[in-house]
Amino acid sequence: MSIDTIQKLIRDVPDFPKPGILFKDITPVLQDADGLRAMVEIFVGRWRDMGIEKVVGIESRGFLIGAPVAVELGLGLGLVRKAGKLPFERIQRSYDLEYGSATLEAQVDLVRKGERVVVVDDLLATGGTARATVELVRELGGEVVECGFLIELGFLPGRQVLDDMGVPVFAPIAF
Repeated sequence: MSIDTIQKLIRDVPDFPKPGILFKDITPVLQDADGLRAMVEIFVGRWRDMGIEKVVGIESRGFLIGAPVAVELGLGLGLVRKAGKLPFERIQRSYDLEYGSATLEAQVDLVRKGERVVVVDDLLATGGTARATVELVRELGGEVVECGFLIELGFLPGRQVLDDMGVPVFAPIAF
């Protein structure tokens, strides 16, 4: 299955989560066995030889991409979640979204000092969520080798936000 085929599975949902937002829904990709396999293979192929030691997924679609990628790479999966959902000692970062603001948290044992990680999520838009995640990983002593997203909204500043932090971006599909 090609990127074009995966792209055709992505569904547009107008006015979600609020009027004026065109949401890119990857649920049809996840529901299609070939689409899911192809998506995982894209990330695994990209990161297999980069010396990655852990995959960090951003809630919640980053978990759905990150878990099978981590398994295929023989790595663990670290979780970055919305505030109030992690049970252990944690740190947090607040950030702005294109439609509001939010806070992310990571448990203090998310990464080991010097651990090389990739951060994964479904979509890169304004970069606020990814920036907050990179800051959390760095505060805990981890090294973000790259951020990966299935989709990048190229008309929004997310890539520039991560470039300004010195973090490379991998996004095989751009709108």
